[in-house]
Amino acid sequence: MFSPISYPDNLIKSRIAGKTLLNILLFFFLSTQFCFAQWFWQNPLPQGNTLKSVDFINVNNGIAVGAFGTILRTNNGGQSWLIQTSNTANFLYDVSFLDVNNGFVVGASGIILRTVNGGQSWIPQTSNTSNYLSGVSYKYSNSATVVGDNGTIIHSTDGGENWIIQSSGTTRTLASVCFSDPNIGTAVGDLGTIIHTSNSGTNWQSQTSGITKHLYDVFFVDSNYGTAVGEDGTILRTTNGGLNWTIQNSGQVHHLVAVSFSDINNGLVLRQDGVIIKTTDGGENWSGYSSLTPGWLMGICFINADYAAAVGEHGKIVYSTNGGSNWTLQSTGTTTTLSAICLTDQSHGTAVGHDGIILRTTDSGANWVQQVSGTTFSLLDVHFVDNSYGTAVGVNGTILRTTDGGNNWSHQTGSPGSLSGVHFTDINNGVAVGINGDIIRTTDGGNSWEFQQSWTDNYLYDIDFANENIGMAVGYDGTIVKTTTGGEFWDNLVSGVNIALSGIAFIDIDNAIVVGDNGTILSTADGGITWSSLASGVTWGLSDVCFTDINTGIIVGGQGTILRTTDRGATWSSQLSLNNYSLIGVSFTDSINGTIVGSYGMIIHTTNGGITFIEDKHVDKRPTDYLLSQNYPNPFNPSTVINYKLPVSGNVTLKVYDVLGNTIATLVDEYKPAGSYEFEFNAINHCGGIRNLSSGIYFYQLTAGELIQTKKMVLLR
Repeated sequence: MFSPISYPDNLIKSRIAGKTLLNILLFFFLSTQFCFAQWFWQNPLPQGNTLKSVDFINVNNGIAVGAFGTILRTNNGGQSWLIQTSNTANFLYDVSFLDVNNGFVVGASGIILRTVNGGQSWIPQTSNTSNYLSGVSYKYSNSATVVGDNGTIIHSTDGGENWIIQSSGTTRTLASVCFSDPNIGTAVGDLGTIIHTSNSGTNWQSQTSGITKHLYDVFFVDSNYGTAVGEDGTILRTTNGGLNWTIQNSGQVHHLVAVSFSDINNGLVLRQDGVIIKTTDGGENWSGYSSLTPGWLMGICFINADYAAAVGEHGKIVYSTNGGSNWTLQSTGTTTTLSAICLTDQSHGTAVGHDGIILRTTDSGANWVQQVSGTTFSLLDVHFVDNSYGTAVGVNGTILRTTDGGNNWSHQTGSPGSLSGVHFTDINNGVAVGINGDIIRTTDGGNSWEFQQSWTDNYLYDIDFANENIGMAVGYDGTIVKTTTGGEFWDNLVSGVNIALSGIAFIDIDNAIVVGDNGTILSTADGGITWSSLASGVTWGLSDVCFTDINTGIIVGGQGTILRTTDRGATWSSQLSLNNYSLIGVSFTDSINGTIVGSYGMIIHTTNGGITFIEDKHVDKRPTDYLLSQNYPNPFNPSTVINYKLPVSGNVTLKVYDVLGNTIATLVDEYKPAGSYEFEFNAINHCGGIRNLSSGIYFYQLTAGELIQTKKMVLLR
């Protein structure tokens, strides 16, 4: 599958345009039930969204917030971080906690979230503004202050129950606010703006900064000693509560985005490129320290003289136990863009991407282990016929082959030009496609590759086979070519479009779905003789498509797009992704177990087709009893629906067994809120190799709370 990323050699054109993050505010209430998508991070961990701010109450308890409504919580000094439910997709810019239970998070579109139980639940507040809110200070009793765009200042004296708009005296954006006691506070912002209050914000007065540089953060140790930082290495210092501000020599030319002090002498400042600079003498001198890995850092908290934490782009978290002299990376996993994913069963999968990266899982993605590829060229597609035999292709004609599940990869020679798609029908027979309409074929496992006549010089991006003979490849300018001879001979098909087509999936020998630029979805029911356009609901690029049975399919694309169909593509429903990154590759082993990869090393996984909760139209309140319903239809072919109800939240497993007691599929194995749930089980698989369950009796079992219940279902083929 072709990756929609621009590579350094400029051979490959991007097919998904980046867009500004859509600020979608989603509030969920117990009294109303919604259907939402459920995808879980597998790489990077604990998640890959950019983190903007971090606040520690003590050395153990901390909160980090960031893009796409991300809230993380640790109670062990960052050794582990748990993702909390914010119920918003907005960018969260700042966090401030009074104690381990009470805190506020602020963000885009005037959002203020409040917790009184350490983040177990977050309650949206009425902020009385739709402006972006970028800073919050909540360190004293019930007094909290929030600042944002257009000089916005809002204040609460009752722990967030009510918010009052205060007059800041400016229309400039305010980026940060810090209170040194319940009455005395300072806010900073654009063009050197500094404003100060000594009466909890009843009045705000302008202070002279002496600069016109943007200021991004401010921190006060007490009512006198404070530091502000900003663009082009700006550091300002006051020792008299802001009556006078002096410029300090930071020795930096990069923007400084965050500051925190443990006392009047010891402070840390973040440089936008990930460097952390430190002072031990109140800012008279600053020295630089590496933060371990490249990438922006955006928020920092100096917890005490020894402990500090910082967060940044793509989920980066670093922690120090010696005052910032040395840092430990707490987030794990690569942030290298991943171009393709192939799952062969629920346990085994391989992902490939930029710089020759290959990741392998043998435990359903709980762990992804980097393998030695032997190349630094970007890999654009990968295909396995079983858990052992696989082939990856990429830039500059790269072809890699493994016969032992990726423990060893050998280089093969087939084409001098970049290859974007590969598919094998068995361990010996395979086809790869790429630049200039190149099609190369092997019948001996890649020991030798031969060029085939494609009848086009357009870039071919992806390829799929319905069986050992029938296959199609798609590419630039609406190109679709087809073979009925296992890749030996190819014919041009008329797609009816002239945009780049990036992904193809066969449903059966006659039915196929193709995706591409501008939200294009094409469908054929006659083997490609005619193509019809399907409505996707999006206008940006779609990159890959996967079908698991004749009805169920998934499409991924730009802006975090995930589309799902259960009616052979006649209609597509949008699922809520975890961010707006470009999603590039998708693979499912059945209709519910699947993995998506994309930009910045993103790997997300679902065990229920991406749907975690479907509203029962006849029930508008929480179930009162546990219930496992009989599947329908029953008998079934090839799919059936299983419903169950939970009166209370808890850990849930739902598994399918054969008559010998062997586990066929794990539909659910996770913590679930109380509610009504619906899952689809399919007996056929079209991703990662074709597999069919035979006719017969199967059992499904629900374990939840004290309930263990089993029911029988019949598959008739």
